[in-house]
Amino acid sequence: MLKLRIGNHTDIEKYYIALQNDFDEKELLPKLSIHKAMLKGEMEFCIFYDDMTQMEEAYALVVKRGVYGYVLLKYFGVLPFYRGQGIGVNAMRLLNKHYAEKQGILAELTVFDDEEDQTLIKLRKFFARFGYVKIDSDYRIGGSEVELLVKPIQGSEKIDAVAHRMINDFYSRVLSSAARSKMIDIKPIEK
Repeated sequence: MLKLRIGNHTDIEKYYIALQNDFDEKELLPKLSIHKAMLKGEMEFCIFYDDMTQMEEAYALVVKRGVYGYVLLKYFGVLPFYRGQGIGVNAMRLLNKHYAEKQGILAELTVFDDEEDQTLIKLRKFFARFGYVKIDSDYRIGGSEVELLVKPIQGSEKIDAVAHRMINDFYSRVLSSAARSKMIDIKPIEK
């Protein structure tokens, strides 16, 4: 059975290569920033493992503190050997259960020009399966558009008006202002 444990700094060192392989370098947080955020209790690294074999199969990096009581699922991945076996589905269920006391979970889908449409379509379907809905947002990571998704848990999905504040808050907890202005370009939605 798949279980969740909270990783430590050694795990970040071990998994950072997986992050580099699974995510574009333009959207990748610096390893030092992740370590600092974990030290301050702003971020946690979730590792999903099989309780029989103790083999680690998936991971998630989450900014766990933020305004309005939501968390930001920054990275979510299944290790290559375990893909296509339903691990992602079970890991997402555990993640939702782990954050059941929060108002909701935000997730980002970064839309890169060179990305295959099928990958993005699969990701949208995967997140929709767990109740994530797309909300209006206007920001870019590394120059690429971001689709912001929210899964309401105890809160609402109607966060369009404050989403830019939430995203700024999450990234201010992880990055310096100079690094944040280099990586993130965010504007409030004009209605």
